[in-house]
Amino acid sequence: MTTPELLWQPDPAAETRLAEFRAWLRANRDLDLPDYDALWRWSTTDLTGFWGAVAEFLGVIFHSPPTAVLGSSAMPGASWFPGATVNYAEQALTGQPDDDLAVVFHREDGKSSQLTYGQLRAQVAAVRASLMSLGVKRGDRVVALAPNCPETLVAFLAAASLGATWSSCSPDFGPRAIADRFTQIEPVVLVAVNGYVYGGRSFDVRPTIDALRADMPSLRATVLIDYLDNAATLPGTVSWSSLVRTEAPLEFDAVPFDHPLWVLYSSGTTGLPKGIVQGHGGIVVEHLKMLALHSDLGPGERFFWFTTTGWMMWNYLISGLMVGCTIVLFDGNPGYPDLTALWRLAERHKVTYFGTSAPFIQSCLKNDVKPAARFDLSALRAIGSTGAPLAPEGFRWLVDEIGGDVQICSVSGGTDLCTAFVAAAPEVPVWLGELSCRALGAAVAAYDEDGKEVIDQVGELVITEPMPSMPVSFWNDPTGERLRGSYFEPYPGIWRHGDWIKITPRGSAVIYGRSDSTLNRGGVRMGTSEFYRVVEGFPEVADSLVIDTTGVGQPEGELLCFLVLTPGSTLPDVEPRLRAELRTALSPRHVPNRFIEVTEVPRTLNGKKCEVPVKKILAGVAPDKAVSRDALANPDSLAPFVTLASGGR
Repeated sequence: MTTPELLWQPDPAAETRLAEFRAWLRANRDLDLPDYDALWRWSTTDLTGFWGAVAEFLGVIFHSPPTAVLGSSAMPGASWFPGATVNYAEQALTGQPDDDLAVVFHREDGKSSQLTYGQLRAQVAAVRASLMSLGVKRGDRVVALAPNCPETLVAFLAAASLGATWSSCSPDFGPRAIADRFTQIEPVVLVAVNGYVYGGRSFDVRPTIDALRADMPSLRATVLIDYLDNAATLPGTVSWSSLVRTEAPLEFDAVPFDHPLWVLYSSGTTGLPKGIVQGHGGIVVEHLKMLALHSDLGPGERFFWFTTTGWMMWNYLISGLMVGCTIVLFDGNPGYPDLTALWRLAERHKVTYFGTSAPFIQSCLKNDVKPAARFDLSALRAIGSTGAPLAPEGFRWLVDEIGGDVQICSVSGGTDLCTAFVAAAPEVPVWLGELSCRALGAAVAAYDEDGKEVIDQVGELVITEPMPSMPVSFWNDPTGERLRGSYFEPYPGIWRHGDWIKITPRGSAVIYGRSDSTLNRGGVRMGTSEFYRVVEGFPEVADSLVIDTTGVGQPEGELLCFLVLTPGSTLPDVEPRLRAELRTALSPRHVPNRFIEVTEVPRTLNGKKCEVPVKKILAGVAPDKAVSRDALANPDSLAPFVTLASGGR
């Protein structure tokens, strides 16, 4: 195999938290681990040694000490730090000087604010006391229909400080999608904004709040945030401003290591979204590891990731408080008024670590955005990308238009663990088109069809050893049957994630898309990301969806490519060139039988392409059984696929 172009190399003399950790291991554990590969191998073979060292080195605050690091390594059901008590909010709010900047907030319309750690602590204390006065206690659920803003952060930390369990949705979710998530967990308090701003418009959320309150009889109170600053109220609600005015000391309830911190959700494209429960301690330990050791974040750093409160990256972003950095929150449309909005934000707030999605980078590339030429990005040292595989062209654009001295941190993980397990590290190079390394403590491997580990071959992404942030449970799954069925059925005791991955001999990796939407043509399997890389490299193609209609045990079906074309482009013009390029770049087997123009590609609320649901519709499954429309950002986009399945054109 030829080694891809080297885009970035670490400075061996750099004083990073990872280098400090290695020195600490040498001094305190008598471990000489000369390079990242040695450190990773130790971290995935001596779980007790590694995770115990992480907790000690990064200062996990234990109230009751653990009796062990790992009581049981069974998957599912691993027992981490048994006997320990902790609190996530305490870890996030302890140790930083009062005057250090904790939060920078910016909304697309220019509204902005800042909070020091002292101000954040005071607001959390006030809202904690107010929640207690509303009857919230340990184990109760507090939910938020609110954007990525300081009030949402304060409400979460206040709930966590009490041992209440948090869950949030972005206010642009449809009423049914929100209800499908929140009603499952029977919340006692709903925190909601009266409206939100997106793409230059304001939207009233109050009708959705009314509908939700009718659906959730468990609610004892609804707290309304005047987010639009228009004094729009709702009968029977408590004002956020009254909660924040309360004076109270900041306290934290120590809870067991696995006590439910928050509930995240699967996409819900086929039935009710699964409620994924993660624990205080597992998230604390995992996020400290990723943010301190892998991202080298700490005091003085400014950490940004474009996200909404309905995506796990919000939960990941706010954990930046645990390492003492300043978190930068943005609410709005990243393309409004144009695609320079987030780069302008990075300049204004001197962002040092800028996180976004691969589709955003692809959009900047296609629209010839030149951020470094227009903005002062000299503070920027790293760019994170996730949400989809980042194509080599995306890497190249980042080097050309941001700068070769900025580390490209293309990472992959999932809501299921609320982290990245294939990632980047300060001492690992960046190669064109590759994720730099497997994360410390993440025993990631590629399995072939026989369940054997392979190197330099595409296989199923599996995790062979437990990690602390793996789900404590699914909500309303007392026997664990749904949890086991989701991750552990193909390989008992091994986590199957559902992606295609190739691990290179250098320890880097390439993700090829979902393994349940594989293109299997003439016995040659290929991930969809390779196909999209070719097709979406054409300037005439704004978006695309590829579907192999071959069913299990059936003869080979059609390969269909659906295209969203840019204005002024036509299918007859671009199709011959697409066919020629796919034949050359992939193989003759991977030239579609048909190209079909559509106006939109169906996407989930978090922006993922709906490959499997569309495949089911084309196979004749009733649309409402193939996908929940409330789980889609653009449910009307299904219409042409339904028409095609019924014999129409």
